Amino acid sequence: MARTQGYAALTYPTLDLVVHPQCFLDAGHFAGTDEQRAAAFLEFANDPAFDAIWFARGGYGSNRILDRVMPQLGRAASAKTYLGFSDMGFLLGALYARRIGRPAHGPMAGQVGRAGGTNSAARSLAWLVDGDRRSLAPELDGRPTVAFNLVILCALIGTPWLPDLTDHVVMVEEVGEDLYRIDRLFFQLANATQLKGIAGIRLGAVTDRHADDTGFGETEEQIVARWAAVMGVPYLGRAQIGHYAANMVVPFGVA
Repeated sequence: MARTQGYAALTYPTLDLVVHPQCFLDAGHFAGTDEQRAAAFLEFANDPAFDAIWFARGGYGSNRILDRVMPQLGRAASAKTYLGFSDMGFLLGALYARRIGRPAHGPMAGQVGRAGGTNSAARSLAWLVDGDRRSLAPELDGRPTVAFNLVILCALIGTPWLPDLTDHVVMVEEVGEDLYRIDRLFFQLANATQLKGIAGIRLGAVTDRHADDTGFGETEEQIVARWAAVMGVPYLGRAQIGHYAANMVVPFGVA
């Protein structure tokens, strides 16, 4: 995170980028226990001195703290922008479902210094600080839109944290899942009553598949188009989101 703060100081000298000490904790897979991570989020979200929460990483865990944090968010939390992706989709979705703040899917702070990650993070900073629309996914067309990791969106189905996505364009991306698993996940989406009213589906990047993932008989786009037809909604093409350097910002709702 020191690299991120250094980069921000060089590019936006008036920006005060504060990193919570919780980001440096270690509790097995997590940066601190569930209680510590929930407390850190609530401390910053409910502090009116901060304009935005830019998540450091998208590792697994935000779903585990939803019950702790959502009931305790106050007025200051509703005035903030929240930016992240991957597993942070649990929290972004819950915020959008409760109409708290301005959640957005996009590159995270911890990507600075990784291959291509600095440019990705730069897009997020430009959007957060200046509202630079060049950071937005070019496929945004004025309709309400959301973006999720496919596994995260499927996991939200049937929970109180899935927002009402009626008339929304739904963008999904995936990492580390082979085609048969993507097909299985879209089976769940296509049969979820909570998603019957969406306006259409876009597919982002599908990255880090196994090298021997061949012979399924359909491409990733053919899979999505087939299940979109089952849902009775249009497949709208690709979207520039995902676990890769070209990941763009998608504000939830209308950009």
